Amino acid sequence: MTDEENAVTGTDDAVADDDALYVLTAILLTPAQFPSVLGDDYPAACAALGLEPYAEGYGLVLGQDSDGARWTVVVDDVSLVAVAIASWDCGMEYDLSPDDGSVVCALPGWPLAVAVAAPGVPAPHDPEPDPEADGEAPAPLSPPDTEVWGPAQRRLGADAIASQWAAWRAQMDDATDSAPESGTAGAAAEGDDAEAVSEGAEAAASGTEATGADPAPDDDAPPSPVAGPHPGIRRALAEARGYLDDPPPPGRIRSSFAPGDARMIRADGPGWSMVARTDDIAFMLLDEVPGEILPVRRGPQLPGLLTALDAIAVRPS
Repeated sequence: MTDEENAVTGTDDAVADDDALYVLTAILLTPAQFPSVLGDDYPAACAALGLEPYAEGYGLVLGQDSDGARWTVVVDDVSLVAVAIASWDCGMEYDLSPDDGSVVCALPGWPLAVAVAAPGVPAPHDPEPDPEADGEAPAPLSPPDTEVWGPAQRRLGADAIASQWAAWRAQMDDATDSAPESGTAGAAAEGDDAEAVSEGAEAAASGTEATGADPAPDDDAPPSPVAGPHPGIRRALAEARGYLDDPPPPGRIRSSFAPGDARMIRADGPGWSMVARTDDIAFMLLDEVPGEILPVRRGPQLPGLLTALDAIAVRPS
């Protein structure tokens, strides 16, 4: 992403006035789009960065200073950051240079791993603590540990499935061809009711490892079945249905574009994450089942639940 390497100056006192931030990438932090690694919903993600959950949102600009230190610069010019991201996604150059007035703060570190580095400066590293902060400076942001499984890894896993839906759906179809008979180990849960699972016979696809950091399908290894419908699926479906009566904080349910007339639904709750298409099945990830991706078959009531969730979800503008 060297096309994204531009200079942003005047971040705040944490980054020297005569210093430059070499931009590597940027992320939106809005109710509809935010790094789910930071929390289950938009207010939680803002709180993780010490920000107020303003409805307009923020842009997060990730880069390095001339010493190579990692910085996350928070700006309130969301439109500027959105245009930059869209341009980069299309392979176009864009000079992301927010003006001083749009800068909210500069935070040490990066909340997500960045695979590139600015040329001509030292390797990425956390900045030295501010000696004038008297130990009250925030700890540097850092990506989640990929050697463990927890809420952050679970949410990242669900995001990865959403971005690779076709690959995961194809793997699910392959697993179905060799699925056990109804009622036996490996049967997938069905979304007929939040209180009951079906007698379905789809095998559940597992993650490639128990880290959940990037659960990409493994072409060389078939998915291993999960031993029967997990009771956590019932709880997660019940809590998702409860959102219809008691709407959760903004961003807890997000709806995005999917091919055709469908929508991609991402929902999170205590200990669970769901990714689904309104015209297809759902996948669940649970804290209590490290690294496993649990399918929920499309039954008579799952379509209605997904449609209802889509109706109350926040959408990218």
